[in-house]
Amino acid sequence: MPPVDILSEIVRADDRVALVFADGRTLSYADLDARTLRFAERLGQGKKRLIAISAETSEHMIVAYLGALRAGHAVAMLPPCDDRLWRDFLAAFRPDFTFRPADGRWRLIDESRPGGSRQQLHPDLALVLMTSGSSGTAKAVRLSYANLDANARSIADYLDLSSADRAALVLPLHYSYGLSVLHSHLVAGGSIFLPGVSVMSDDFARVIGESGCTNFSGVPYSYELMENTGFRATELKALRFMTVAGGRLAPELIRRYRDYMRAGGGRFFVMYGQTEAAARIAFVPPESLSDHEERIGIAIPGGSLSLADDEGNPVDRPGAAGELVYSGPNVMMGYGADRADLARSAEIEALHTGDIAVRDHEGFFRIVGRKSRFAKVAGLRIGFDIMEQVLAEAGIAAAVVGDDEGLQAYVTDVDVADQARRILAKASHLPANLICVSEQTNLPRLASGKIDYDSLEKKMLKTREKGRQAAVSVLEAYARVFYPLSVGRNDSFVSLGGDSLRFLQLTMEFGRLGVDLPEGWAHARIAELDNCRQVTRSRLADVRALPTDLVLRAIAILLVVVHHEMVWPIPGGSGVMLLLVGFSLARFQSAHFLAGRFRQALRPAINVLIPYFFIVAAYALVWRAVPWASITLTGNFGYADPERHEMVPYLYWFIEAYAQTLLVFALIFAIPAVRKLARARPFAFSLGLLGLAVAARFSLPPIFDIGKRQIFTIYWGFHLAIFGWCAGLADRAARRMVLTALAAAVLGYLAFWETVWIGTTVKYLTIFAALLALLYLPRIPLPVWLGRFVTLIAVSAFPIYLLHRFVPELLMTPAAGALPVSVFHLLAIAGGLALGIIANKTVAEFRNLLGGMAIGENTGVPQPALLLQRPFVMRRNR
Repeated sequence: MPPVDILSEIVRADDRVALVFADGRTLSYADLDARTLRFAERLGQGKKRLIAISAETSEHMIVAYLGALRAGHAVAMLPPCDDRLWRDFLAAFRPDFTFRPADGRWRLIDESRPGGSRQQLHPDLALVLMTSGSSGTAKAVRLSYANLDANARSIADYLDLSSADRAALVLPLHYSYGLSVLHSHLVAGGSIFLPGVSVMSDDFARVIGESGCTNFSGVPYSYELMENTGFRATELKALRFMTVAGGRLAPELIRRYRDYMRAGGGRFFVMYGQTEAAARIAFVPPESLSDHEERIGIAIPGGSLSLADDEGNPVDRPGAAGELVYSGPNVMMGYGADRADLARSAEIEALHTGDIAVRDHEGFFRIVGRKSRFAKVAGLRIGFDIMEQVLAEAGIAAAVVGDDEGLQAYVTDVDVADQARRILAKASHLPANLICVSEQTNLPRLASGKIDYDSLEKKMLKTREKGRQAAVSVLEAYARVFYPLSVGRNDSFVSLGGDSLRFLQLTMEFGRLGVDLPEGWAHARIAELDNCRQVTRSRLADVRALPTDLVLRAIAILLVVVHHEMVWPIPGGSGVMLLLVGFSLARFQSAHFLAGRFRQALRPAINVLIPYFFIVAAYALVWRAVPWASITLTGNFGYADPERHEMVPYLYWFIEAYAQTLLVFALIFAIPAVRKLARARPFAFSLGLLGLAVAARFSLPPIFDIGKRQIFTIYWGFHLAIFGWCAGLADRAARRMVLTALAAAVLGYLAFWETVWIGTTVKYLTIFAALLALLYLPRIPLPVWLGRFVTLIAVSAFPIYLLHRFVPELLMTPAAGALPVSVFHLLAIAGGLALGIIANKTVAEFRNLLGGMAIGENTGVPQPALLLQRPFVMRRNR
């Protein structure tokens, strides 16, 4: 009988593949059985021994690890390149054997000395892993055979692993998460692929695809690196799930990989774990992931999670914070500091994780803070105390603090700052940009003489925020525009549910900041936008390129205002606005529609409908009648009459058409099969929608003949929104050419063959020109002074649309007969624009005030009580 269940499939010694290597070689379970047995024989099966293995992911190391377990010995898995840790471990734990590369080959070295005696090991002890522990200092975690078995079985259970599964192993095997991937697949009879390339490689996706991997497990840093390689652009048909653990993955990346897996019929698991519980202890069922990316989930099968206050009393109230406590058969035997500790029996029944969490009403847990002196930075758990020890060994007096954003060391001698940073980078394995070193001549002390770490943490946060004032202007702009939503540096315009109105507001903010934005900025993290080149201009003659849709929005609203006042034959403004509705939906809401996230997809309607309903309410008060057609947003179907106060004036038909357009999109994508088809072939699917919309445009008017009011209905203009939607997805030259040909045919027919009067020709030619601009002219260069005016008009387009008719019909009524007609028209046009701009500025100032308050709240140093009651918003996001 093997000592652990994870070996049970190996001893069956059949021909199933167990290990797959980058060069195409494989190792079957029969091969693994024979080789682990030979290694076990080399160690002997008498007295229990401790074998320290260099966890350099390789065939030799895996065979040695499994062979040592098979012989009933205890194994210590140590990082291969950390000489200091090896030195300390050898001195404290005195292993009987070491197995690591030397002189180009793997060597098993007997570390026993003649006449020397070693402390007997506990018979249940299976694995020793090094961790920072709850205090931040380096400790050894003692794990039993039962711990390993329980965790492997539980993971295999909730991931539904079988012999058909193959994992891409990129995690180090001195890391409990990496070992749990190995254990869970072996216990299920699956296989492990060692890719031989980093996740940073452009070939990584192709390599794991060709190897037939069904799953991938990584830490947050793995996913951040894969984003730089275009991993999600590769279709991996065999991949059925991905997992992330080892720290907090940005909500935006969770959504991206969740949607990526869903598009292929797969699943994305967010998990939480600790070395002290043989790795993973909680997970979020993928179907419960939507809109709750901050959750760590529920306990794994066989375990339980609870919360406790500082006195150890249970915390049961939903939303109340407490220390997260885990109980289960995978909880470690205990910590160890030297060889004598390895003889002790199990001492821990429940694991106090040191993380502060809350439980929501659905029973899911969420981490809101940390209780002890360590942090997970870039997926690595860094103990601050041991970092101080490393510096002290180099003769550097320092105090180290930090959080998930990085380490901060305070040294008493500024001349050693550079040296300290190099030492910390080497000891922590963090990139230097996540480490800061500052001078603090006299480290603050408590009355007890201990270093006052709280004051240093506050100083770190204050210094960090002050240093960011110039650099985080982009973040501030986002926080103001998206208030009251919480905004973090890992968010993007799309992930926050941005829409065309917020797009315009942000564009104006960026213009004030002098920030040039790259193509595709709406999908980029705010942290990435901070690196965009900031430009300054001193001459009014300088030229700046504005997004084409912004310029078109300004032109469209000017056409609408002029047309309403002058009744010139230029009615193309509203058609261009419909085109821009579809274009904005494709750019900013398509991901939400395709994923079935209708709350986010329909959120932009709030910004439009709230002020509209205020106006409807004002009309109702003045008329003392309820305009039900306008309240139900159906007045554009021609069954109601403004003269009888059944609806507000027809000039608001566009609001109704806009709301109905969103509703039609929601109904289309409410069908799962439709979403799946759209995700598979988004542009081809959109062309199909265009065909249906064009068919409705020509077939429905004769069926529902409502005379001249026909032009206000949704089926009369819906095809324009779909043309805009297709333009937003036409990211290749061939797609743009196809859409151009279709638009020339449809809009050309409407312009020249279905012409009612010259205005119709002008209208559709204007719309066609706007569509061509969207397709082939991403930016339009304008002089800075003109660009500012255009941006101002575009940003104020919606309030201008709502309010411009109040100027001639209400405010200027007394002057109607006293002014020349041309002067009256010009003043009415200018007044309508000015009224909309003033209204927009008033709302913007109020929004900026609230947004500024939100920034102050989110970036300030929270009091301890508040820290336990709310999640980190901006401070913990990198």
